Amino acid sequence: MSHSEQTVFIVDDESSVRDSLRWLLESIRLRIETFDSAESFLSNYTPDRSGCLILDVRMPGISGPELLDQMNHIGAPIPIIFLSAHGDVPLTVRAMKGGAFDFLQKPYNNQEFLDRVRQALALDLSRRSQRKLLDKYSTRLAMLTLRERQILDLVVDGQSNKLIARELGISYKTVEAHRSRLMRKMGVASFNELLRQVLTHGESRT
Repeated sequence: MSHSEQTVFIVDDESSVRDSLRWLLESIRLRIETFDSAESFLSNYTPDRSGCLILDVRMPGISGPELLDQMNHIGAPIPIIFLSAHGDVPLTVRAMKGGAFDFLQKPYNNQEFLDRVRQALALDLSRRSQRKLLDKYSTRLAMLTLRERQILDLVVDGQSNKLIARELGISYKTVEAHRSRLMRKMGVASFNELLRQVLTHGESRT
């Protein structure tokens, strides 16, 4: 996935703000979708859509921070940049604690805004890439037999084939065979690669 496949979603009840943001973001050739309410955005958005969300704080109906809460609830972790009028300090604190990417004050600096949007889009790509790798790891892990999982745990703990054989009460050659199969199932060619996968994505026993 690349930036060209991402969308910057703009949610603001003021048409002048939406138009201004659209013009600014289209000047750097980003794909834009605008909405006049949180409700309208929710009815059109699905969590598989990559990008970032530019969000007003105070709006009729569902407010910006309330939309953030709903996005977290449905598992839609795209980065959210709030645009706030002065005096929204309590809402700023709430939004940042809720996981907002940034909080910019109106009127905003155009270059600072564009820089933060680019950073938010890059973060979204990175997160989605990590989730794909984690999903692949979890799928491969689920293919292991109970014995292969046991051996994987012991291998990651640094035990040699000889010690593993002794602990599990099986032969050295049986351990070698299980270890070879589990590495093939995990899609790795070396112990270091296997260890890196486990350290990156979590212990096999979790």
